[in-house]
Amino acid sequence: MQLLLAGLFACGCVSLVDGPLWPRAESYIDTAMECSRSTDPGNCRHTRDAWKTEYDAATAGQYQDQRNVAFCLSTGCDNAIQPDKVLGCAWRIVIMNSRHAELDNTDTVNLKQFCGPAYVDHAGRQAAEAQAQTMLEFIGKGLGA
Repeated sequence: MQLLLAGLFACGCVSLVDGPLWPRAESYIDTAMECSRSTDPGNCRHTRDAWKTEYDAATAGQYQDQRNVAFCLSTGCDNAIQPDKVLGCAWRIVIMNSRHAELDNTDTVNLKQFCGPAYVDHAGRQAAEAQAQTMLEFIGKGLGA
């Protein structure tokens, strides 16, 4: 797949400029679940209200927003966000490889928990690592949302 994409980019058949680099923030909101049915409706509503701002800041490289996005993708944040364990793990890898000055031990613990074998299988971890590499390239080039 990567070789196919590389070939398409090289021939000019596909351009990153032609389409969005990141899925729309709203595409992650769990519309199948109403916040009123959540275990914490207030937190669910707050997360949904703040999601676009946090997601856009995360894709632009902001540390705390990356942590918030990773957590919500991993856990669903009280049913506010559609969980995606592999993508949540990918964000954890992005955080660790971005070398943010704010990195602390909780980031290491979260990486082990949300990318560990009890949470994602080996194939999921490999997919997360590949996805994280692409995400890091987009963020590193200032191509955030």
